[in-house]
This record gives sequence, structure tokens and C-alpha cells, in this order.
Amino acid sequence: MTPQLCTLMAQYNRWMNLRLYEAAAKLAPEALFAHRGAFFGSLFDTLNHIVAADLIWLHRFARHLGPAALPMQGLPSPGALTERMAASLEELQALRAQTDEIVITLADQVQPQHLASVIRYTDTLGQSQAKNLGLLLQHFFNHQTHHRGQATTLLFQAGVDIGVTDFAALIPSQQ
Repeated sequence: MTPQLCTLMAQYNRWMNLRLYEAAAKLAPEALFAHRGAFFGSLFDTLNHIVAADLIWLHRFARHLGPAALPMQGLPSPGALTERMAASLEELQALRAQTDEIVITLADQVQPQHLASVIRYTDTLGQSQAKNLGLLLQHFFNHQTHHRGQATTLLFQAGVDIGVTDFAALIPSQQ
């Protein structure tokens, strides 16, 4: 992970989430909340899981980088990866947009010395962890991509195709 890659991944995250929520809004609420046999059940619960996990990680990153680094005040601090963050798609989308702006802020602040640092935190199982921040940021972005892939599959199965989802679409062309 480099600061430049972190910035590009944050931009990709925001771009994909905008498109994903736009596509999800085309579904009726019963389709959005329908259990589809996915790991988190419904499309809504899959989107909710991504937000919950992102917030858990962002709170950890904020504690590591210092209280002034990330504007986390007022944002939920989920205790579990399945904790319901909102009751409707509109509410979840608003939280998602707010969360994505914090991810952009994080990426804009990341320096090589941060990436080389060790972050200490307690995981959702109560275990103490000490891991490299750069590798955890890579995990953070990979986790989002993994579950957005599941969400796009659920959308496609419901008759909604969101089009290109490749990270390569945001990689600048070279002359």
C-alpha cells in the first residue's frame, strides 16, 4: 500500500458505492430486504455489513492516528459486523456517503510513516491485535470490494445491472 494507492482506492470506493446505491434504489423495499441466500441474507443487509465494518475500522484508525485525524464524532460505533446501521436504504445511503467522505479524508492524510506503523486494537471477538497499518488498509479496501461484488451479484439476480465495476476504470491513462 502506498499513499497514492490509498487515495485511488478511496476514490474507487466512493464511486462504486454511489453506483451501487443508485442501482439498489431501483428495487422495491421487499426486494431490497428479501433473503436471497447470500452470506448476510439480503442486499440491504449486505450493504449494511459493509458500512458497519467500515465504521469499525475507521474508529480504530482514528484512535491510532489521533482524535483530530478523522471526523468520527456523531457516527455510530458498531459493536458487531451485523449491527443494523439504518432502517431504510435512504438512511443507509446517507450514512454511507458520510462514511465515504471520512475514507477520502483518511486517504488524503496517509503518509509513508503511517503505513509502516503498528496499530493496536481489540477485534470484534475481544482479542487484542497489533498489526501493520498499511496492510490493514489494504484489507479495509479489499473487504469493501469483496462484499460489493456480492451486492452486485444480488442486484443482477434481481434484474439490475450496474455496469462496469472494475478498479481499472479509475486508473489514470498513461501517455
